[in-house]
Amino acid sequence: MNEMRIAVFPGFFDPVTRGHEAIVKRAIPLFEKIIVAVGNNTAKANFFPLEQRLQFLEKTFKNDAKVEVMEFSGLTVDFCRSVGASVILRGLRSVSDFEYEKNIAQMNRAMVPELETLFLLTDPEYTAFTSTIARDIIKYGGNIKPFVPVAIHQLI
Repeated sequence: MNEMRIAVFPGFFDPVTRGHEAIVKRAIPLFEKIIVAVGNNTAKANFFPLEQRLQFLEKTFKNDAKVEVMEFSGLTVDFCRSVGASVILRGLRSVSDFEYEKNIAQMNRAMVPELETLFLLTDPEYTAFTSTIARDIIKYGGNIKPFVPVAIHQLI
């Protein structure tokens, strides 16, 4: 039986950045479907509400038939099981990202041995930029356009 190869790209995407967009677009040829999974942690105060983060992502990937946007709460491994994903997709900007993500990937693998984590290195032009920096730029009225997907410029 040939199973569909599904990847989950989890995050809070508060907001989605060009770095996030680039990771997903580079991964599209590797999978039959990529689910961009927006974390819904009610204990965490987000800058943008969940509905708006979902809207940003849907607009960003509206022309990519292999990309689906969904929300989730709880453990990423449980979400992956529920959607039949075999891979968690993660972007790495730095060595510190690797150290953090490696630990999570090892714990995920201990919980669900058949679930792999695939790391893609962020394109060099996006390595210094984070959603935290994006929020600060927006909060203080700076020009966010170079850092977020073109599809959401008018929404921010």
